[in-house]
Amino acid sequence: MRRMLPRSFFARDTATVAASLLGKRLVRAAPEGTVSGLIVEVEAYLPRADPASHAHRGRTRRNDAMFGPPGRAYVYTIHTRHCVNVVTESEGVGAAVLIRAVEPERGLDVMAERRGAGVVRDLARGPGRLCDAFAITMMWNRWDLTQGEGLWIERGPRLPAWSMGVSPRIGIRKAAEAPLRFFVLGHAMVSGRRGCHADVPKHRWLTPRCGRES
Repeated sequence: MRRMLPRSFFARDTATVAASLLGKRLVRAAPEGTVSGLIVEVEAYLPRADPASHAHRGRTRRNDAMFGPPGRAYVYTIHTRHCVNVVTESEGVGAAVLIRAVEPERGLDVMAERRGAGVVRDLARGPGRLCDAFAITMMWNRWDLTQGEGLWIERGPRLPAWSMGVSPRIGIRKAAEAPLRFFVLGHAMVSGRRGCHADVPKHRWLTPRCGRES
């Protein structure tokens, strides 16, 4: 049974939403098959005073979706690749969480065909690969992720408190030191700095399931 995240889940402080998204399930339904994955890495982009945010200089045609309502998708392109974000806080604020990686859960064959790659670890590790695997393009910009149609986010297995890591965001120059990247420690699908995963248990949800859904 689907347990969609309500709009109220996203209408909160952006960093809080980002941390809470770990372990939630991203789902994309398409004619060739439904794919899903458990979110294992995100980055928060705050309103107003965050110079790394697309919304920092105000509302434009390109970043308009980032200003709400909460629970909508904000999709943009960088170096010909797509990145998908979830809009947060109140409508008109301009804040979002970038989904950087998921643990592939359902539809691995569909993901592999879209990606042209058969290695599970590389199917949806990094925001560009993730969007390729889930077939997320600009057509999904502004999409309501709370309705359970086409593309949505639902509840998933509860994340043990020890499993969450926090670090600076990756691949940015401005406000690079801000601890706004949240990820599952020891998870093979997490991208970026491997030093963040030293001396922690290897973690996967799929085998076995971990805890209750939340």
